[in-house]
Amino acid sequence: MKRKPLVVANWKMHGQRAWIEGFVREFVRAQGTPQHGEVVLCPPFVFLAQLQDALKKTHISLGAQNVHGAEQGPFTGEVSAPMLKEFDCTHVIVGHSERRTLFGETDATVAARFAAAMKGGLVPVLCVGENSAERQAGITEQKVREQLDAVVDFAGPGAFANAVVAYEPVWAIGTGNTATPAQAQAVHGFIRDYLRAIDSDNCENVRILYGGSVRGDNAARLAVEPDIDGALVGGASMAVKDFLAICAGFNV
Repeated sequence: MKRKPLVVANWKMHGQRAWIEGFVREFVRAQGTPQHGEVVLCPPFVFLAQLQDALKKTHISLGAQNVHGAEQGPFTGEVSAPMLKEFDCTHVIVGHSERRTLFGETDATVAARFAAAMKGGLVPVLCVGENSAERQAGITEQKVREQLDAVVDFAGPGAFANAVVAYEPVWAIGTGNTATPAQAQAVHGFIRDYLRAIDSDNCENVRILYGGSVRGDNAARLAVEPDIDGALVGGASMAVKDFLAICAGFNV
């Protein structure tokens, strides 16, 4: 079974108003209306209002880069799921490796954010993956399982029925060292088997994205693997030509 492909752009801490206006105009004009998949743009929070307006008459969905585990409270610098819904967000990234490594997010806090996204009517895009030392030690599956277990322990075995999982080998992010299609599929297959074991009714419908130096010249090779259903794209999503090539590689 091959699922409807999904390509998510994570613009991280990049962008300006004029650039965003030009990007959306050029991307929509060049791509047209995709027949086979979905595109989600995740800008910095300050640009959500601009994207909400710019995407209204397009096929592109709007996402956010993070969400807090509470609906409101004394959490300076955070945003909640109800706030994101006011900007017509449909998806939100949770547990990105940069949040885990640079900002101290743990499996437990990521699980709380995941659950808050679901409760708030957003599709969480849960990032899981291993760093270079963990891969070299042969504990990739153990690490990924721990990250998935934390969500299941917090939100229950049916947590992934309306969610997306993104496998991002930390050693490949922004390095140009993309995992080979076989390496990526091995972990995607492991994730699929994990989901099958906890929720056999929904496991085949859950989309698992690859995120780790995805480019236009490797997207199509990744896309043919049976359990790679799209991509979470960082740097390459900032250039219209490159992002179009990635979308085309995944038949979006």
